[in-house]
Amino acid sequence: MLETGRSKIVAIGEAMIELAPVGDGLFKQGFAGDTFNTVWHIAQLLGNSVDTSFVTRVGNDKVSDTFVQILRKDGLDVSAIGRDAERTMGLYLIELEGVERHFQYWRNMSAARHLADDQAALESAVDRAEIIHLSGITLAILTAAARDTLFDVLARARKAGARVSFDPNIRPQLWRDQSEVHDTVSRFLSITDIALPSFDDEAATWGDTTPDATIARLVALGINEIALKNGAGTMLFHGAGTTGQCETPSVTGIKDTTGAGDAFNAGYPGGGIARSIASRCGSRGSGLVGQGYSNVRGAIAKGRNRKFLAAKLEQLINPVEIKLTRLPNRKNNGRSRFTLGHVTVF
Repeated sequence: MLETGRSKIVAIGEAMIELAPVGDGLFKQGFAGDTFNTVWHIAQLLGNSVDTSFVTRVGNDKVSDTFVQILRKDGLDVSAIGRDAERTMGLYLIELEGVERHFQYWRNMSAARHLADDQAALESAVDRAEIIHLSGITLAILTAAARDTLFDVLARARKAGARVSFDPNIRPQLWRDQSEVHDTVSRFLSITDIALPSFDDEAATWGDTTPDATIARLVALGINEIALKNGAGTMLFHGAGTTGQCETPSVTGIKDTTGAGDAFNAGYPGGGIARSIASRCGSRGSGLVGQGYSNVRGAIAKGRNRKFLAAKLEQLINPVEIKLTRLPNRKNNGRSRFTLGHVTVF
């Protein structure tokens, strides 16, 4: 995994307006999207120790302005967010049954569908990136031509030293048919360095009968690093020629599981940047999910409550034997500041 010294992490995908239930038929507006959730959590986990950038496209309207302002305030680089005068952000509404959720989507006019139309802008956005994160949703919303552009840009970035992190995150309703899923996902797995799949998706898409079968299939494709999410079950990982497992911590008081996998994705490469080995990265990913989603509704662990997030990160990092020291009397935009080796965590 990466040594941190102002490493650059780029996520590519769609962010949407989120309406999350707060009770009595009321909803709270937020912003979410799988790759956006991941890079947002990485930015909160590692703070100013890394440069985090989100590549997407939004509208020219006030709600898009608010989204960009929030990202900038939360420490993300927004220079690669394109603007579209004819489109805006997609929208989704969360419906809860207990803690499980169902979604209603309105995304036909999503500007993010055109995020890969400008090849030069995309190349500039990933220049000097050490990790580039994308998902199956990123691919599903693009045209075939835009997927070709994205593939070519990622392939060149890998030759320049970037590592591609890919969560297949397969949503069948976004694809024409299973054949399109197989062809597209297989193509992008061929340039993947870090695979972050979920076993339920892999079983439904590829017919894998066990998590071990998923790991074996991905290893056979030449992927060097894999973290297989498995709900409340045991997480499997593969790295440096070794396959192992990591028990998922027991969590109580969960209010909403929206975005839990995205938070795991943040904890895993985020842990790697802090020089954790693969099994520790898995623990960090699972821990970030558990600590965040036992306290919030919606996809983003609304760490606008910085003291809460910092305290949970301290609990999360200490068990994996990495020294975490609070820096007294120093603040960064109201966020508690810690040091993790030579990595600073806010």
